Amino acid sequence: MAVRIRKATRAAATETEVQSKNCPTMTVLEHRVALVNIINKPCATLGLKKVLALKKEYLNLQEQTVIASKMEKTVAPKMEPVERCKQPETPPPKEYCTEEVVKPEQVPPCPSPMDISACPSEEPSEAFSNEILPVEDVDLKDGNNPMLCSEYVKDVYKYLRELEDNPVTKQNLQLVGVTAMLVASKYEEIYPPAVRDFVVITDDAYSCAQIQQMERLILKKLDFSLGKPLPLHFLRRASKIAEIDTVQHTLCKYLMELTMGDYEMVHYPPSLIAASAFHLSQKVFHCGEWTPLLQYYLGYREDELLPVMQHLAKNVVQVNNSLTKHMTIKNKYARNSQMRISTILQLRSVFILDLSKPLMPS
Repeated sequence: MAVRIRKATRAAATETEVQSKNCPTMTVLEHRVALVNIINKPCATLGLKKVLALKKEYLNLQEQTVIASKMEKTVAPKMEPVERCKQPETPPPKEYCTEEVVKPEQVPPCPSPMDISACPSEEPSEAFSNEILPVEDVDLKDGNNPMLCSEYVKDVYKYLRELEDNPVTKQNLQLVGVTAMLVASKYEEIYPPAVRDFVVITDDAYSCAQIQQMERLILKKLDFSLGKPLPLHFLRRASKIAEIDTVQHTLCKYLMELTMGDYEMVHYPPSLIAASAFHLSQKVFHCGEWTPLLQYYLGYREDELLPVMQHLAKNVVQVNNSLTKHMTIKNKYARNSQMRISTILQLRSVFILDLSKPLMPS
């Protein structure tokens, strides 16, 4: 029995091989019919394993046909062209003028005394520091040093010259002095002295009412601007222009400080005192002349300096011969820290004596 089954399976296998060789191109339907026929044969003619393999092949073929049919149905739909939405045309932006042209009659008044940006000017004025100078510009090389303020240093000294015109008579000099001390003490000190203390200083030469009246007059004259120029401010300018050394600069300071106790020099402006002291130091050390450059920047001719130079020489002769009680300044500049400038031999020269003779008592 087993032999017969084996022979039958071999015969069926040979038939399928022959059929596959003779019909190499079979359709899906022919494969399906052939498999059905083979499956429907009795198990006696085919082996059990062969039947199971054929069933599995049949099921795989069925799945492939189902998948192929689904792929044919799922064809991508035709894409219709999409029309873009037309954006509304916007008009081109208007060009606005960034700077409004203001007519002269429409200019508003200045909002405050300090803000003059909106005030009209009849002629376009240019700063003094930007003008073309007829002489050499001594501040041209100081642009990289912010401490020297080279952009507006000429304007600063021009303003200082405007603050000098406040002459004081000799009769009111002491009253102005004690009142100035009162104003300075109120300006600097936490607990300023009383007015009565300054009356005692003057040995009752003036009353409290006179000092208070002079205080009002001084503040009104100064317009409450208490920062006034000193001769030292202008001396620094002259020293920079001429490029002098420390010794000559110290001599100039000594000559200027001697004028503080000289009542006959109270009416001279600080810039004139500084220029005269500087020119006198040039004569003493024989180190230069009064050049057009110095005349331009300091604002004085050489003949204008001669009267002040005579007063400076007179003060030097007085302290050298102890003809005055005010010896503090001479002693101050006799120290090593001040290069002992008050003791140099040039201050006892014939030039100083001859310069001081017109003002010395006979």
